[in-house]
Amino acid sequence: MPSSDASAPVSEALRHASSRLERAGVIDAIVDAELLLGHVLALSRGGVQAAAFRGDGLTSAQADDFADLVERRATRVPLQHLTGVAPFRSLELSVGPGVFVPRPETEIVAQLAIDALRAAAAPEPIAVDLGTGSGALALAMATEVPHARVHAAENSVDAFVWAKENFARWGGDNARVAFIDLADAFHELDGTVSVVASNPPYVPDDAIPRDPEVRHHDPAAALYGGPDGLDVIRVISRVGLRLAHPGGTIVLEHGEWQGEAIRAVLEDDGWRAAATHPDLTMRDRATTAVRP
Repeated sequence: MPSSDASAPVSEALRHASSRLERAGVIDAIVDAELLLGHVLALSRGGVQAAAFRGDGLTSAQADDFADLVERRATRVPLQHLTGVAPFRSLELSVGPGVFVPRPETEIVAQLAIDALRAAAAPEPIAVDLGTGSGALALAMATEVPHARVHAAENSVDAFVWAKENFARWGGDNARVAFIDLADAFHELDGTVSVVASNPPYVPDDAIPRDPEVRHHDPAAALYGGPDGLDVIRVISRVGLRLAHPGGTIVLEHGEWQGEAIRAVLEDDGWRAAATHPDLTMRDRATTAVRP
């Protein structure tokens, strides 16, 4: 029932919030408004919609909290920084300042890695996620291929804090995260890894992202990959050759125009069968290759 201390109907609060966010240039403003109010009320988005349909009201405190979050979102603070979580496949990952917020397009990268891991002949195939950030790729592999052993590397202190929290919540005995530079990661696994996966920094240094949420809030070390965006990918290609066993797979996320260049990097290093794959919007998003 509507609260006796109601200061505004949920439906009205959502209308005002959506209008404010639209004026600020936020895409899908009503979605963000519903998710922010859900955060305040500890409800799902569907629960918020039901509350609006029923005519529920907000207390003064709830209305104030919601208004504050909407104003912060209008300044283009990422939604996930305000709610503290980012959905990724079946996971809800903790995120905030200092860590790259996982995107829906990375889910196809995870699927490619998971498919390759499931196809591995070993009873306990090994996977490595280089530059894990929040842990999204590594934890997707570990939870969806529970017989695998997944190792993740991260060398940003800020990102590592978030990764540790997410591994504590979602990682089981088959997943670990290490604070280590990806260039020197996991020498003890050399020649044993079935899948090497990474969502590396791949934005060229002079290609400043358009969205303020990315430009001002994602860590630069997770975005920029040198003059052509491929500096870290070149490192990962060589590290992957060291880690992977013959027949092992590398899976790399990248920008939609980089597939040809990345295939060339991988093939020049000795990988075989390099192929680029589209995401659900049909933009080239990931490239895979096999170690000979």
